[in-house]
Amino acid sequence: MPLLLHAAPLSGVGWFQHQGQGWDQVGALLLAFVLSSLIGLERQLRGKSAGLRTQSIVGTTSALLLLVGTYGFQDVLSDGVRLDPSRVAAQIVSGVGFLGAGLILTRHGAVRGLTTAASIWETAAIGMASGAGLPVLALVVSALHFVAIFGFSALARRLPGSRTVVAQVRVEYVDGRGALRGLISACTRAGWTVTTLQHESVSEDDPARVRVVLGLAGTRSTHQLVEVLAEVDGLLRAEPLEEEETE
Repeated sequence: MPLLLHAAPLSGVGWFQHQGQGWDQVGALLLAFVLSSLIGLERQLRGKSAGLRTQSIVGTTSALLLLVGTYGFQDVLSDGVRLDPSRVAAQIVSGVGFLGAGLILTRHGAVRGLTTAASIWETAAIGMASGAGLPVLALVVSALHFVAIFGFSALARRLPGSRTVVAQVRVEYVDGRGALRGLISACTRAGWTVTTLQHESVSEDDPARVRVVLGLAGTRSTHQLVEVLAEVDGLLRAEPLEEEETE
């Protein structure tokens, strides 16, 4: 459905006489709003930073900007002035890129927020497709978003080594027996990378008893890691504190 340059106006007087304010354009904005809100709802339910409000605003605004670029300057067109809506589309992509970059974080050596940042870019494209009068493409990409998020997530969990986990493990060991060096080596052998090491306390009754928290990044369960650490000489206790799957 191409953009209709002579869409029927909402009203016959005043500002509403502009040919870019017909029901076709309103429908394009509503379609962008609904589809981007669906993606935002999915992000919101999964506890991501760019949720329902952000995604709906990005998608609807992208559609509006494309409509403005297409219809907003019709009154200045002449033989020497030509309209190029593709320039507006290119600027939308650039602007959304900065927004998505702000969502990418690095925590404990692992990159987070890539999927959410990509969804912002995707939402902008869906809004642009809606504003350009391409509702079928907008609907197809919206459907594919949920296939990628739910279908591929389930598939990725079954693939070996595809799940990146950020975790913390509290360990207590006897100082002076090389236990810490053994713990770090055991983590490496088990497929984990030690990203942080924080000393929590030293027992006043037993100065040789040391407690630290290891920040880890890997692809396996921390419960399996605890079983490996239990074999380290000098270890007194190992307790997983948190485990979080990154995107």
